[in-house]
Amino acid sequence: MTTVGVVKTRFLDLPEPLPLDCGRELRSVRVAYETYGTLAPDRDNVILVCHALSGDAHAAGIAAVPPQEGTREGFEKSLGWWDGMIGPGKAFDTDRWFVVSTNLLGGCRGTTGPSSADPATGEPYGPDFPVITVADMVRCERAFLAQLGIDRLAAVAGGSLGGMQALQWAIDHPSDVGAIVVIASTHALQPQGVAWNAIARESIQRDPDWQGGRYYGTGRSPDAGMGVARMVGHITYLSAPGLAAKFGRRLQSGADIRYTISEPEYEVESYLRHQAASFVRRFDANTYLYTSRALTYFDLARDHGSLEAALEKVQARTLLISFSSDWLYPPAASREIADVLTGLGKPVANHVIDAPYGHDCFLLEEARQTPIVRDFLEEKNS
Repeated sequence: MTTVGVVKTRFLDLPEPLPLDCGRELRSVRVAYETYGTLAPDRDNVILVCHALSGDAHAAGIAAVPPQEGTREGFEKSLGWWDGMIGPGKAFDTDRWFVVSTNLLGGCRGTTGPSSADPATGEPYGPDFPVITVADMVRCERAFLAQLGIDRLAAVAGGSLGGMQALQWAIDHPSDVGAIVVIASTHALQPQGVAWNAIARESIQRDPDWQGGRYYGTGRSPDAGMGVARMVGHITYLSAPGLAAKFGRRLQSGADIRYTISEPEYEVESYLRHQAASFVRRFDANTYLYTSRALTYFDLARDHGSLEAALEKVQARTLLISFSSDWLYPPAASREIADVLTGLGKPVANHVIDAPYGHDCFLLEEARQTPIVRDFLEEKNS
């Protein structure tokens, strides 16, 4: 199968202030986005793809401007983070669907976030950026699509934090969404996930170079803390069997240990350092803080009184995909959503894929997800 070709990221400025759950509003919000495929004359073939915490608008194809670092390990840097799923003949078939991908609110890859200039001061927002929620991200996406003249979506799809956005879309805009595809996600992060995210944020904020979030233009940035945050986050995306299969206890420099504290002895240690170094070159530390907090705030039962009350609002057909080895977003969470939707008489399909790679399966197991997603979307038009 082919890619969608060379794609240029575009930008759109929202004409109106964006109200936020925290009670504040953002003015002059800019949204970075890409599109793939052709918009139908009736504008009824639009699929919105939402990315995970560290993703961006470049979901498919080859970036017109090559990035310094790619979003996926082991792939060409210019290739979109979900290229295996988006394109001609793929899960989100661009011969049929017009796929839209945006960088989420609070991002650092083109959409307004903490590193953006505050129109009131001309300086980066830094810690003055308002605290945001997943509902705010969806509110921004809804306002953005309105500017494109798109009133209704055939589907909203995403993995991890992207799946949370898909659920939020179906609840906040039930008549505007035909279907949602929720992959490796949940209605509320488990306490262990909340805890690991807290450790990642602490590592950034305890780095002296964070400077209270006002590090822009100082020549110093919290790379050390951000690197540790990435190491922590990356380990939560993997599984014990997956790590054992990939690295075992292999030494980095040969057959014997070197009796060192400061240097990596094991391949897995070297791997984590590499992950940290590449991540800090492409991602903003404040954006990590804000999006991580938004992810942990997401709790449909708390926001609506119960999960049943939240999902009662859903009109969209729902596809849930989870992975057997994903302990961060376990299959049990998807099963709970499916059980509630079924009890409410809502159309839902729930699939568990047996795979060893942990949470990263939603990026690595594209071939096994493709027929499930394609059949689900085809059913909508049958």
